[in-house]
Amino acid sequence: MKTALVILAALALPAAAQAASQHRHRHHPVSHATRPAQREIACTVVGCAPVPPGCHRADGKTLDGSPTGFDIADCGSYTLYGNR
Repeated sequence: MKTALVILAALALPAAAQAASQHRHRHHPVSHATRPAQREIACTVVGCAPVPPGCHRADGKTLDGSPTGFDIADCGSYTLYGNR
């Protein structure tokens, strides 16, 4: 009788462990779709900062048109952190 219980327990234990591990590792595909997009970074005269929504990173220029080596945030009708 003891031998039958030991054999039954030995067979039931791996099946229970496998069922528990399958339940724990379930991934939901919705979590990947809700991840926000990474924002663009502009390294400006004042430091690196995220570009505001509706703007894009562009090369900064001095008033005479030569490049500064820094980025600006070009928002269409205005710029942040420098000249175009």
